[in-house]
Amino acid sequence: MKKSTLYGLQGGFEAKEGQKEQLAEILLEAADLMKSAQGCRLYAVSFDTNQANQVCVTEIWDSKEDHDNSLNLAGVRELIGKAIPLLAGNPTKGQELEILGGFFGC
Repeated sequence: MKKSTLYGLQGGFEAKEGQKEQLAEILLEAADLMKSAQGCRLYAVSFDTNQANQVCVTEIWDSKEDHDNSLNLAGVRELIGKAIPLLAGNPTKGQELEILGGFFGC
C-alpha cells in the first residue's frame, strides 16, 4: 500500500449547556475561512449524536504544516476567542490521523 502524505485531525469540543449551536456556528465560520487556506481538503463540522453537547471537527490537509499555518489566517484567532467562553472545559488536542486515501471531493 502506498503511504499517503495527507494529515488528518479529528477533534471534539464540549460546549456548555445550551451553547452547542452557537459553538457550531463559530466553527462553521472557521470552515468558511478554511476555503482559502492552502492545503485544506476537508473541514467538516458535526454534532456527536451520542454526546448531547459535543461538536466535532474533522480536517484533512495536504500536510501538518498547512494545518498549523491555517491558525495564522486573518480571522481565525478572533473565532477562537469567541469559541473559548462557550466550552465546558479546556480544549484538548485532537486525534491526529494518518490518511490512507479515499474520496474528498463532495
